[in-house]
Order: sequence, then C-alpha cells, then structure tokens
Amino acid sequence: MTDVLIAGAGPTGLTLACEMARRGAGVRIVDQRSAPHRESRGKTLHPDTLELLEGLDVAGRLAGIGSRGLVFRKYFDGAHVSDTPCEGALFMGQWQVEQVLRERLAELGVVVEYGSCLIGIRQDGAGVDAVLTDGRTIRSRYLAGCDGGRSTARRLLGIPFEGSTERAPTMVLGDVTAAGLSRDYWHQWFGSDGGAMLLCPIPGTQSFQLQASPELDEHGEPLPPSPEGFRRLFERYARMPGIRLAEPTWLAAWRVNVRMATRMREGRAFLAGDAAHVHPIAGGLGMNAGIHDAAALGRPLAAALTAPAGAGTASAVRAAAGADVLDAYEEERLPFAAELLADTTRRHDRVLAAVREPGNGTEAGLG
Repeated sequence: MTDVLIAGAGPTGLTLACEMARRGAGVRIVDQRSAPHRESRGKTLHPDTLELLEGLDVAGRLAGIGSRGLVFRKYFDGAHVSDTPCEGALFMGQWQVEQVLRERLAELGVVVEYGSCLIGIRQDGAGVDAVLTDGRTIRSRYLAGCDGGRSTARRLLGIPFEGSTERAPTMVLGDVTAAGLSRDYWHQWFGSDGGAMLLCPIPGTQSFQLQASPELDEHGEPLPPSPEGFRRLFERYARMPGIRLAEPTWLAAWRVNVRMATRMREGRAFLAGDAAHVHPIAGGLGMNAGIHDAAALGRPLAAALTAPAGAGTASAVRAAAGADVLDAYEEERLPFAAELLADTTRRHDRVLAAVREPGNGTEAGLG
C-alpha cells in the first residue's frame, strides 16, 4: 500500500507529489496521457506561488526559464497605442512548469506513470482502491484527484460540479510561430468590432501562445480552431502583411466555465485544482490556485500520515487524529474556491469592458 495516490500529472498533481515525497511519504502519480504534453496552456506564475515553490527547491529553476517584466503591447484596429510593463509575474509555458516539477519529483524518487486512467474508486476504513483501465488496482491510504476540469476522480466519487458553462466558445487558442514578430512583448490587438488577437512569447522557444476571438460562420456560429483560421484572424486584427503564423502545435477552443465542486473531500479521497474549481482566465489565476490547493492539501495529509498513536488502540487513535487534521483542507479551500470564482468573474467582466477603449489590454484583469 502506498500512502498517497495522485491522479493527474499537471501542475497541481506534480506539486502535491513533490510535497508529499519530500516529507517522506510513499507517493504514486498516474496520468491518462501516454506522455507529457508540450502545450503552453496556463502561462503565469505569481510571486506568492513562486514563494511557495521555493520550499520544493524549484523556484530558482523556474526563474531561469521564465520571463519577468514582460511588456503588454496594445494595438487598436491595427495601430500601436500603448505599452504596459507587467512586473512581478513569471511568464512561461505550462509544459515548462510541469517539466521542472517532474524533474524535481524524479530526484525525490518518484516517476509519473503515464497511460494510466482511473475507472473505479472503492474506499473502506483503511484505504482506497483505485482501479485502472489496464486492470491494475492501486491500494493507497489516501487519493487525490488532480485530473482537471473534466475530472474522472470527481465523477467516480459522485461529487457534483455546480455552476454554469457558456454554450459557445469565447476564444480559440494555440501555439504558433510568427517569424519577424518581436518577442519582447505580449502583443494584444483589439478591434472596434469587439474582436481580439493576442500573441504571447513562450521563453526558450520560437513559439507564441495565441488567444483570439473565434471566427464565425455564415450563421454566426463559432468555427473550430484551425491553422487557416488563425492566419485569417491575424490578418484581420494585426494587419502585419510581412508576418505569417505557422507551425501550430496546439489548437483548442475555450468557453467560460464557472463551476466548483460541492465538496473537496469524500472520505479518504480529495479534489484539488481544476478538478475542484474552474473559472474565467482573467488574471491568470488557474495554475496558481491549483498549486496552492496542492500545498494546502499536502500539510494535513502529511500530518494524518504521521499522527501519533497515543494511548488506547493505536490504529483507532491515529485514525481519529488523521480525520481531524484532514478536515482543515476543505475548511480552508472550499471558501477560497467560491471567492475565486466570484473574483475571476469580476476580472473577466472588467477586461471585456476595458478593451473596448484603445490602449487597454489584459492588465485590466490584474490586481
């Protein structure tokens, strides 16, 4: 039996795995992907998150990869209007954050088990049995579902995910190259038609993360992301005929989801990160919130695993002590998640209103 089984090897799951391993707990971490991805996804680490990651001995490594002081360059109807430096935050691709955390985890003796998807969860008073698609069953004292907004762990635990989801995608995203475009800026083009195109450089690569309003078909319905669509959107908003978007390696559509789990604990199983809450991206808080969830969960898990036996029946006293400390996780993070959803919704609305005026950009969602 292992101490903690973690489902999901994104920033949340990897942070929790590192936290538990460095405390001496037995850890296994599984992920349904066949291999690590190389998608930019969440790209912002805030100062308080970097301070937290110092305890895992990875903050310096991340700082050596990411970009600080990135300048937001704003355009309106193709014309450059203003520049705004963003101090404090560290910008880098999510895949780069995950790579650093995986390397640290390997130093602690733990390797991600890819190609392993949960299909069943059974609990009793002593532990959790997680059934995988390959027929294996992993027995652990505790299980953490860190497997994203479409969490299998959450579904198997029967935890409702309440809130709202917009029907139509709000944005298309991707990773592209744009030879000739300055990599010193996060370029943000906004149009008087209400549309937008953003290109943020991913450090250490030739790629930019693209975010744009989706194209619409003849019926006004959003078209799915495509390389051709990316190029048409760039031509419409950037109006830089000498630059061509190329080599798309990630294409996705994003819609506004404002949802949270009704609880973050079910017996010996817990939810963290996007498995527990999803919200608008304004302010770049998603990856950071998941990392903080992981740290908040790691503390009571470590305490429960090391709870002293005391007098009386050792196992019974240890179980009672463990239950008490584990309550602290949901008590702390469930109210945080509710406020996170409200805060990011306000930030999202603020950004949408601000960018209608020339010279404003996504910095309206910060602070």
